[in-house]
Amino acid sequence: MPPITRSTPIATAEMLAIGAELLVGETQDTNSGEIARELSALGVEVLRMSQLPDRLDVISEAVASGLARADMVVTSGGLGPTPDDLTREGIAAALGEEPFVDPELEAWLRDLWAARGLPFSEVNLKQAWRIPGAVAMPNPHGTAPGWWVEREGKVVIALPGPPRELRPMWREQALPRLRARGLGLDRAAVTLHLTGIGESALVDLVGKDLLEVANPRMATYARPDFVDLRISAVSEGGRSAEALLDEAITSLSPRLDAYVFGRDDQDWRSVLGDRMAGRRLATVEVGTGGYLALLLGASAFLSHAEQDHSASGQAAALASDVRQRSGTDIGLAVIAQEEGGDMRVDIAIDIVDGEAATMSRRAFRGGDAGRRRAANAAITELWRLLGD
Repeated sequence: MPPITRSTPIATAEMLAIGAELLVGETQDTNSGEIARELSALGVEVLRMSQLPDRLDVISEAVASGLARADMVVTSGGLGPTPDDLTREGIAAALGEEPFVDPELEAWLRDLWAARGLPFSEVNLKQAWRIPGAVAMPNPHGTAPGWWVEREGKVVIALPGPPRELRPMWREQALPRLRARGLGLDRAAVTLHLTGIGESALVDLVGKDLLEVANPRMATYARPDFVDLRISAVSEGGRSAEALLDEAITSLSPRLDAYVFGRDDQDWRSVLGDRMAGRRLATVEVGTGGYLALLLGASAFLSHAEQDHSASGQAAALASDVRQRSGTDIGLAVIAQEEGGDMRVDIAIDIVDGEAATMSRRAFRGGDAGRRRAANAAITELWRLLGD
């Protein structure tokens, strides 16, 4: 690896996925998301992720404008030998440089074809192109070398599109160069998962003033089964990002503790598993379309789950019955019925040698969304009861 110029650490990045197939839905861009997750974990803020057609003017403009906004631009795709593979030309145009055939890359390509006993088509010479400011990154899994380009403190990384080529090049070639150059700021982030509250109510609870603060930055996201609050911080004024993040969480706790059931990678299964404390759960659900079993999944604490379409009577009786029949410690029953465009949800929890609880809730919307929310309401009430 050639020596890397050390300068201000890369703090921000933009991702450009290039290829007409991405814009007509034939191929999904998974590369940008994977790289963005890795960069975020390393303290780099990803400002944009864009999908571009195979057009030279669009690519060159995106690279140039990306470098004006961010410390680094990472492209994926468009490094093949055909006329519509225009990433090299786009980067060259954005930087005002002319591509040329690199003799070492040409020799490597010709050797690849010779080793397979195949004639070498001159169209493949395009994959041996380089610009004066670029360092070629080897591609042992394909025929398209990548580019590493540094210009005026900014970095451009060009990666091939196929994931089996992109991933090794990114991790074995690009990341070591980035780390050697200086990568990321002191950042910390946490995503809190909340239940029993909608996104608009969460915004009111947190307060518009806090949501508009730049550091720590807070943002809300509505998920199918809960609402997220992501809090991220960057070191500032001699204080670490972790310290700023902890302070923000502590200040919000009085308002949010009643709703926060997990964080980051935690889901209902892991959270309930902790609260079950070795006890076993049996469930019965009516009118939920099986969502209760789906959300709990193959949980170690779950010994029995059924969708009972013929069940009748009160939820309390169903909870007690399913617990006794299955020989578990806790029985959970939920009955969902459409009512006025929403879903009436009756929930009962029966605990052996303990308390029994019944409650009614209203899930917003009917249909499939209402059924899923009804199942979530039942899990939420179990989580709350076990936490008391």
